[in-house]
Amino acid sequence: MKDKSDRELLQLIGENHRPAFEELYDRYIKLVYSVSLKATKGDKEKAKEIVQQVFLRIWTMKKNYDPDKGKFANWLITITRNIFIDYIRKEKKLEEKRQLYTRHESLKVAEGFPRQCGNQLLNMQLEEAKSNLSEEQRRLITLLYWEGYSLKEIAAMENEPVGTIKSRLHQSLKRLRQNLGTEGGVWDEQGM
Repeated sequence: MKDKSDRELLQLIGENHRPAFEELYDRYIKLVYSVSLKATKGDKEKAKEIVQQVFLRIWTMKKNYDPDKGKFANWLITITRNIFIDYIRKEKKLEEKRQLYTRHESLKVAEGFPRQCGNQLLNMQLEEAKSNLSEEQRRLITLLYWEGYSLKEIAAMENEPVGTIKSRLHQSLKRLRQNLGTEGGVWDEQGM
């Protein structure tokens, strides 16, 4: 194989001739590695990955080299440069995604903390306001808002007309808003 030209080796590689590929690899590994090492500013691991991609491309693309357009070594350096550029672009996109994810996660944590504290405070205020209601008022609000029964279902359970339950609910919610000190405020917007 050593007596074959680069063009002849590429033709054999096009026919999946492994010894031809090995010969081409032996001839140009130092060149491709040194160009890759320089491009990656001395990062040996990145340079090795680029070398691997270059020779993989040679093995898979077969007949793209045209000797009339220049020397094989120059063509090989161009492939190395293109693979390096692709590698950098891919790395940059991954870093942007990592930063975006990190930013998103830190915002979720930062936004969640005040909301969590606010919810705990609101729940404490609500429990205190509910404790000042009569047993019947607490039961009605609990059945409707926390246990999910409809007004019709509550009326059936209490053996009362729906209109009576609505009236009691209205009075119970009015009392709850007074206890919370939010008459006409946020609770009205949420339907309480």
